[in-house]
Parts: sequence; C-alpha cells; structure tokens
Amino acid sequence: MPAAVFINIYETKIDLQVLLNILGYLLVFSICLMSVGALLSKVLKLDKEKAAILNNSIVLVNSGNYGIPVSQLIFQTNPLGISIQIIVMIFQNIITYTYGLYNLIATTKSGLDILRELLRLPIIHAMILGGLLNGFGVAVPEFLLIPLDYLTDAFLAIALILLGAQLSQIQLRTIFNRTILLSSIGRLVIGPAIALLLIFIMGLDGVVAQSLLIASSFPTSRNSSTLAFEYDVHPNLAAQIVLFSTVMSSLTVTFVIYLSMLLFT
Repeated sequence: MPAAVFINIYETKIDLQVLLNILGYLLVFSICLMSVGALLSKVLKLDKEKAAILNNSIVLVNSGNYGIPVSQLIFQTNPLGISIQIIVMIFQNIITYTYGLYNLIATTKSGLDILRELLRLPIIHAMILGGLLNGFGVAVPEFLLIPLDYLTDAFLAIALILLGAQLSQIQLRTIFNRTILLSSIGRLVIGPAIALLLIFIMGLDGVVAQSLLIASSFPTSRNSSTLAFEYDVHPNLAAQIVLFSTVMSSLTVTFVIYLSMLLFT
C-alpha cells in the first residue's frame, strides 16, 4: 500500500484547486457521516461503547484493500481517478486513527498517544515523500522506481486476497439485528446519498465527481473491526458489521458505479 500511494502521488499531476475541492468535500462529507452516526445511535438508544462501534462503522470506509482495487479496475485509463481514491484512502486513514481511535479509547488514551499512532503509519510517510518529490520535480532513480512499480502493480491482487482472508475469519452468528442493519444502511445508502448531494452543491463533475461518489459507497473499513478487537470494545459486533456491509456492497457499489457513469461523463 505505501508503494502504491507513493507511485500514484508521485506520478500524477493534480491541480491545486481540484485538490482543495477534494479535501473540502471529504471534510464536509465526514462531518455529515459523523452526524448520521450520532443520530442513529440515539434512535437505537445505544450505550457509549456500542455507539462508538456504530459511528465508526458509518464514518470509516474500506478505501484501501477494497476501494483501491475497484478504482484501478474502473479508472485503468485515467490515473486521476485512482489518485483521487488514494487521497480518499489517506484521508480515511487519518480519520481512522484520530476520530475512530478516539471513539474507542477516549477514556484511556491521550491526544498525544493518538498522534503517535497516526505518525507511525507508513502510508503517511509515503504520501508526504511522494508529494514533495512531485511538487519539486525530483526524479526518482530508476533502480528504485522499477521495484516500486512492481509493488504497485501487485497491490490489486494482494489486496483482493487479503480482503477475502479477513472476511473468512468473521463468523455469521447473530449477524441479523437492527444495529448491524442500520449501520449498513448508513454506510451503503445514506453515505452515497450525502456524497451525491455534496457533489451537486459543490459543482463537481467528470472524473472527480465519479471517483468521489464511488468512494463514498464502499463498505465499512476492516480497521473499525481491528481497532474494536485491539481495545476489546464489542469486537464481535464490529466484525459482523464489516462482513454484512461488505457482502451487501456487492449490490450497492455496482449500482453507485453505474449511477456515477450515468450522471458524470
């Protein structure tokens, strides 16, 4: 993943105004999802820990080993679409290790601990390095660029295998309950609906609009389950939400991709 992030950021030219628009959209979109999660938690009258799981399941999106392969398949001839998805993935990782982590450990960890967790992420270093080399026009030596290209090309296959391996560890028991159902509706239905509204309000179009709409439709991030397991906050519930939303996304993501191509040509 760090190799894919570095290469795509390094090789793609994104207009500064487009980048600012994307970041502005992502910030507003995430705030809207947080509000949806808080509202649904109150509707279900969940305790603090279950509310944290529900909020994370709606806000944290599987933009890595699900989103990147999907974008690589859709935008094979347009690297801008893949680069936008990588920006979304990086933003999602920042949200995961700030908002998502804070939800689970607010009572036991300090803000400094959360910052340390974020700075340990290799993709953050890859993003910064790729952006600096791109911005200053520094050429990467070929003996480094060739293996990085190989790693980037391997990411699609490895990511899909990893996704299957992760899902195989999740049990189907007690998967059908209203918390899981509402969280999946929030992630797979309400999320794309909010994204579409924001795209129209902000006047986004073309590949940018397509990529952002598709990115909004991906299922709950596996990281939400991993964090819940690590800090022992209803790990089974978190894992079941990941499984259910991932299975249902085979239908919803297909529809959103079709809709994006129909609306934004």
